[in-house]
Amino acid sequence: MPDAATQNSSRPELVRALSVHHATAVVIGTVIGSGIFLVPAEMMQAVGKASAVYLAWIVGGLLSLAGALTYAELASLKPQTGGEYVYMRDGYGPLGGFLYAWTYFIIAKPGSMATIATGFVRVLSRLEPLTFLGRNVNGSWHATWQGSSLAIAAVIFISFINYIGVKRAGEFQLFFTLLKIAIILAVVALGFSYSVGSFANFQTIYEGAKGGVAGFMVALVAALWAYDGWNLVTLISGEVKRPERNLPIALIVGMLTVAALYIGVNAAVQYVIPAAAVAASASPALDAIRWVGPGVFSIVLLGMALSMLATLNGSTMTGARAPFAVARDGYFFHALAKVHPRFLTPSNAIIAQAVLAIALLLIGATFQQLFSLTLFAEWLLYMLCAATVFIFRRREPDAPRAYKTWGYPVVPALFIVSAGVLLYYSIAQNRAVSLGGLAVIAAGVPVFWFFARRRVKG
Repeated sequence: MPDAATQNSSRPELVRALSVHHATAVVIGTVIGSGIFLVPAEMMQAVGKASAVYLAWIVGGLLSLAGALTYAELASLKPQTGGEYVYMRDGYGPLGGFLYAWTYFIIAKPGSMATIATGFVRVLSRLEPLTFLGRNVNGSWHATWQGSSLAIAAVIFISFINYIGVKRAGEFQLFFTLLKIAIILAVVALGFSYSVGSFANFQTIYEGAKGGVAGFMVALVAALWAYDGWNLVTLISGEVKRPERNLPIALIVGMLTVAALYIGVNAAVQYVIPAAAVAASASPALDAIRWVGPGVFSIVLLGMALSMLATLNGSTMTGARAPFAVARDGYFFHALAKVHPRFLTPSNAIIAQAVLAIALLLIGATFQQLFSLTLFAEWLLYMLCAATVFIFRRREPDAPRAYKTWGYPVVPALFIVSAGVLLYYSIAQNRAVSLGGLAVIAAGVPVFWFFARRRVKG
């Protein structure tokens, strides 16, 4: 991928404008969304005691790190725009790559953007002057028309930032990721500053927990959901400087940072609140700092909402590169392969992605159900993408690799087997959702053959 100075004027290309700091901010800022503020309750409901919650966080972190270590080698070997799409394409052929891009473009990325934008509005609605942004219906929060309008405005604004330049989007990502880290550290510090808090809370138990292996798996899935998103930085490989070096650094440093922040927040929550209260809380992290008073609490809440813009920005930035890459290969609409002649961004792909996200927001709560269909599909794709490290080691043994997976072949095998176990568990627990995820992937097969035939004729 050429630098700005060597762009071919006859065909604009993406530019390598992102540093290792920007790439690391994409990993951290995209992974840390609203999950850490919500899942401690779900995890406690599943296992019932702090030690098991921490075990789930640690195991989830190690599994995610194993995936990041595996992807670090893939990113150093194939540092092209599209990341996972490229691994699937080169590992399994054009159909494999297309089905990856199809799944992410049609539902996963727009659904993710819609979910994050709604989460941004939901956090803002907790502020006293902004309660009109949402309402509770039968115990469930829903955005009002004002809230939905703000969520749509957020999608448009972030898409515009990405439209006018990847460097601008990278700087935006870095700033708001640093804000996010500061907010999380503030929550940790405030939690441990609570005078009535006690380490004895770590020994308390929630009696109504599901418990057993099934309960631990529920907690582990919740932890993995909170860790989800570390893979997305590979999609912007073609716009990162020295990707063979910087992407492995971003993946490894980013995931270690996220794991440390998550465990810190969970510890602060447990220090303030006993197990039963954690399980009953709608947002344990917020409840752990309510003692500071309405003024400081509102500042933290506002910072939390603004920091979610980093999550939305990271999702927008990375998501548009999958349809761009597959269109460049001739297996999707040619318009999505266009690079803006002035801003050097995949402008049409960014617009199309925003339109789909806005459409899901206009549907309302239904988009959450649509997005849930892809969770099974995403883990299936993670497993398949990670497995390509074995394919490329055998097929391209002498290809230059600036980084090789630490612990190979055990580490990637551990991640692949773990993904397989989670997929099996997902099928056993919710067959309909799992089959729905497979249906999303399978629906792309006839679409692929349509574009493949058109590509041959062209």
